[in-house]
Amino acid sequence: MLIGQHEHTIDTKNRMALPAKFRGELGDSVIITSGVDGCLSVFTQESWKEESSRWNNSTIASVEERSVARVMLGNAAEVLLDKLGRILLPDYLKKIAGLDKNVVICGLLNRLEIWDKSKWQEYSKNAEKEVENMVSKLGNLGI
Repeated sequence: MLIGQHEHTIDTKNRMALPAKFRGELGDSVIITSGVDGCLSVFTQESWKEESSRWNNSTIASVEERSVARVMLGNAAEVLLDKLGRILLPDYLKKIAGLDKNVVICGLLNRLEIWDKSKWQEYSKNAEKEVENMVSKLGNLGI
């Protein structure tokens, strides 16, 4: 199960080790793409198939669907894990998420998110203040 958060660093060659506890679930390669809120999303091959299949039925008539598809699918890259469990982050994805050296990797069941450490600290601090309101709203929606 992909849960929890881990701090890691990106080396000078744009390589980053994925947490050892996740490697068995991730397989030999992952799909990395733009996430929401300023992070990158990392999918297993299986979860990417599920995620991307939703776009098979989308329509080009919707501006929103076209825009999200371009960002999610157009920025996606398949990345191999090396023997040490490291991935090579493509430069364009690193720039999109504003990643420098220190990152936080968050497990969210079906995917990982890679955040710049300072962005993550700011985001999580703000989210924690609002979590009670968010839980109430989601509860009203049956989530």
